[in-house]
Amino acid sequence: MTKQMNKISAEEFDRIFDEGKEDITPYLDLESARHINLDPKRVSVDVPLWMVKAIDRQADRIGISRQAFIKVTLHEKLEAIRCAR
Repeated sequence: MTKQMNKISAEEFDRIFDEGKEDITPYLDLESARHINLDPKRVSVDVPLWMVKAIDRQADRIGISRQAFIKVTLHEKLEAIRCAR
């Protein structure tokens, strides 16, 4: 069942949003909404064999794939950097 979306002008939507006094969700099409910058982007990185083996050992130790381990590790490091600012 699709929820009916209220239609208003962009200017009216901006005003309601900027005032922050009213819930804006009735004016959003949540079924077609998506997060930006979450589409995967393939990146190729050359690392020494010892590092690949160390990554594989750690990934195996916690039961995840190499790719998942690299993503988790990069995310943790980026969050630490962001929080340190």
